[in-house]
Parts: sequence; C-alpha cells; structure tokens
Amino acid sequence: MRGGVTMNAQRLERSLRTGLRVLRAGLRGWGGVGAMAAVCALAVAFALLLPLTQPRGVGSAGTGGQGVAVGIQASAAAACRNPQDQSPEPSSLDGRTIEEIKSRADRRLVVGVDQNSYRWGYRDPNGGRSAELEGFDIDLVHRIAQDILGDKDAVKFKAIPTNQRIPALKDGRVDMIVRTMTITCDRLKDVSFSAPYFLTGQQVLAPKSSTIKGYDKTLDGKRICSAKGSTALEKLKADKAAKKPAVATADIDKTVPSQLDCLVRLQLGQVDAVVTDGALAASQAAQDPTVELKGNTFTTDYYGVAVKKGANDLAAQVNRILEQYRQDGDWQKSYDTWLSPTLGSESESAKPPVPRYK
Repeated sequence: MRGGVTMNAQRLERSLRTGLRVLRAGLRGWGGVGAMAAVCALAVAFALLLPLTQPRGVGSAGTGGQGVAVGIQASAAAACRNPQDQSPEPSSLDGRTIEEIKSRADRRLVVGVDQNSYRWGYRDPNGGRSAELEGFDIDLVHRIAQDILGDKDAVKFKAIPTNQRIPALKDGRVDMIVRTMTITCDRLKDVSFSAPYFLTGQQVLAPKSSTIKGYDKTLDGKRICSAKGSTALEKLKADKAAKKPAVATADIDKTVPSQLDCLVRLQLGQVDAVVTDGALAASQAAQDPTVELKGNTFTTDYYGVAVKKGANDLAAQVNRILEQYRQDGDWQKSYDTWLSPTLGSESESAKPPVPRYK
C-alpha cells in the first residue's frame, strides 16, 4: 500500500511541476491580472501539496515534521548535480534589486572585478595613469550596464580579491561579481549565478624547464600554489583527502589571496607549480615566456555572473543580456579580441556555452 501511495505522490509532484512550468512558459509576455492569478493559483497549489509528496523522516510525527525538511534538502542536493543549470530563465522585468539600483543618486552598477588578470580584467601597462580597465570580463560588464541603465559607462568598478568575492556580495559592497568566477554547488548556497558565459577547466602552470607534465604523479612532493576561495583549491583539497596520486604527497598549503600572486611566487621559486583555471593560466603564460601550461585541463568548469543570493530579477536580466550578447556576435568579438591570442580559435572555450535554466 505504501509503495502505491509513494508512486501516486511522485506522479502528483511531477504533474504539478510540469503544469507550473508549462503555464509559466505559455503566459510569458502576457500582461493582466488574469494571467498572474493563474500562475499564482497553481504555485499555491504546488506549495500546499508538495509536502505530501515528501517521505517522512524517522520519528516524524506528521507531514510538516523533520521528514519534510530532509526530503527538501535531498531534492536540493540532487538538483545541484549540474550547478550551471540553476539560474532563472531570461527576463526583461525589473524587480526589487534592479529598481533599487536605478533609484540610486549615483545611478551606476557596482561591480566586483579583477584588475590584474591579463586579458580578462586589467589595466594596460602602457596606458599611463589614465589607463582604463579592459578585457573579456570588462566588455561583459559594459554590456550589462548598457542594457540595464542605458549607459555602458554607468559602472563603478571595485577590485575584489579571489577570496573576497562571496563576502563582497553578502555585505552589499557590490551588485555583482564578474571575475572569472566558477559556478559550483557550494557557492550556490551563498550567492546566485547567471547562466554560464564561459567554459574552462583546471590546469597546471609550471616553468618550461620543470619535469612536471600535468596533473599527475609528476607533482609528487611539489609545492602547489592556488588562491584562497578558488575552485582550484577546493579540487586540490578534495583530491588530497582522497589520496589521489596527483597530489597525494604534494604541498597544497601555498595559498594566496588573489590568483595572480601565484605567478609571482612561481617566478620567485617559492612554489613549483600553479593550479588554476586554464583560461587564466594561458593568459599568465602569455605574460611570462619562462612558464607554460602542463598537460590538459582535468575538470570542466563554467564562469557565471554572481549576484546576491535571491536577487533573481538581476540574474534573469543578466541571462537575457547574455542571450543577446551571444546572438549579436559581441561575445565572439570580445573573445577574438582578448582571448583568441592565448587560447586560440579552435579551443573548446572559443564558443559561448549553451545556456540551460531552472
């Protein structure tokens, strides 16, 4: 009997989810109270009936007990197997977040960026004191400002270290982070992301004269640098705990606040290798002819625009802008200008990733 009830509950949950998704898609672009009421009615039904579809936990006294919480947490964990498809669908509607930005006396987007990542977010060393920030990420910021505020220069840039990206959003110091930030399940607990705008992967950077060949046993006993709060460090820690051959005996405690500091340590001989995003590593190799990429990328990662947790109206607007950015060819123009010289035109990263949404 219990199996039949569970199966019926699962069918009910699937039906409710499908109905809400279809109705929302069908009403997209409609106005009026009737359309909104229809969506709200089904959403309320879903909210009321969803607990009945969840299994009770051990010792639970009813449908509102601990079992519901466990069921929802399990569903959330399962839903984040692919963190890159957890962003809201594109929208042109102004919600609370965007309205607050537009109502400021200083009507500018406040954006956390890097100012030291060659070809991503940096100042031209030959530009003098008036050198403007430029690079692939900076182009995207200007496009977002143009679409939301009608002025590509309506931006207040803030240089944010790698390990301060999430705190800067939580504290309200910035509206968004556009700084080669990888979308991960752990980060989704603290911030919201746009759909992916770039494909990359972790890779090893080391001196050309080094015996290191990639993310393998040639890293035995080596000192590896990574940035605090980076995807690279998370991967190194996980693999170290699992005693994977690549880092089983390596020293992974040589961490720095910002990723570029790793290149400096490498140049000074304080570390033997750097692990970071391949796209960043390629730009660093272009800056220093004595270092090179070793081996292939060993993960698949995606960059996204990070916003404060729950700022779904801003994330949805960014997704709409990214759709247009890809379609009108400006994404490709920016790639060809900034990244093709280091990554090439045949790289997996040379085309924008296909977006997926919730």
